[in-house]
Amino acid sequence: MRMLRWMCGYTRKNRMRNEYIRKKVGVAPIEDKLRESRLRWFGHLNRRPIEAPVRKIELLDFDHVQRGRGRPKKTWQETIRSDLSYLNLDKNLVTDRAQWKQRIHVADPT
Repeated sequence: MRMLRWMCGYTRKNRMRNEYIRKKVGVAPIEDKLRESRLRWFGHLNRRPIEAPVRKIELLDFDHVQRGRGRPKKTWQETIRSDLSYLNLDKNLVTDRAQWKQRIHVADPT
């Protein structure tokens, strides 16, 4: 946002809303772009065969690892699950690459 403010000639003192600046520059929110990136990687992983080394990570069991105190960190699976539910997507849609790409794409509002 700092770069976008600089491009528009605003500072934090101008108290302009982030949505206004993003709309003026024509940039999508960073949260949506991050979600798109995560889901693109998730699709790539799930299209790989189960014997691929990158897919074997899913089969590892980390239950014996002791965590520290406090709230547990959000896992990759939990993040992907929330992203899928946010966009009303199904895991089985991953196999259709064109449809998957179309559904997860976040267009820049230009």
